[in-house]
Amino acid sequence: MQISNDRYFDDRRRHDLALRMIRHEARTCTIRLCTGLTDDRIRRLYQTYASHVPAAPTRRHRGKSPRQIAFYMRNAQMQFEASLLAALFVVFGLLDGSPQTEHDRLRYGVLFCDAYETHAQLLPASPMSFEHAWFLLQLLMRQGAFDALRCRQCDGAFLQDRTTVLRRACPSCKLKDARSVRRRSGSRRRGSRDVHEEIRLPPPPAAADRLGA
Repeated sequence: MQISNDRYFDDRRRHDLALRMIRHEARTCTIRLCTGLTDDRIRRLYQTYASHVPAAPTRRHRGKSPRQIAFYMRNAQMQFEASLLAALFVVFGLLDGSPQTEHDRLRYGVLFCDAYETHAQLLPASPMSFEHAWFLLQLLMRQGAFDALRCRQCDGAFLQDRTTVLRRACPSCKLKDARSVRRRSGSRRRGSRDVHEEIRLPPPPAAADRLGA
């Protein structure tokens, strides 16, 4: 069968993107949505990747994808990471509109991987998984779960859950304040030890000194 160059390169790009998403432990349904590959071909790619790269084992997640909005707002650190990731989505043009054609979906998947990998480079120890990042993108596309607010202290933009009534400081300011409190408490503890050392009584005199020798 003769295959045209365009079809060959399109198929190659789909496989490259699928392998890239497999390395990030993406679920089969997410890979299928972005690449258009069938579940059977994605499973074979999983097996091929596992056999050729045994030194970097990749888990294949099963079951439902993450669907809890509270994950992104459970503390100031996660809210900061979700806000940073949302900003990267804007930079990479992922919020401009949903893809319509197969070629658009393929390009969309590549840009999403670029944004996620950039986030991972900025925050290497982040608990934000690939599927959590994908779900956050879907929430932002629907425009129903989060509001983009401006901080009153630093004027920075951040994500806020729409169910939260009170408008508070951004997560970046919260983290800065928490670090300042820990630094001050640490200084007070060190200062108390220094004072204790300063008022420490001298050792008792030797026996010869007490007898006047």
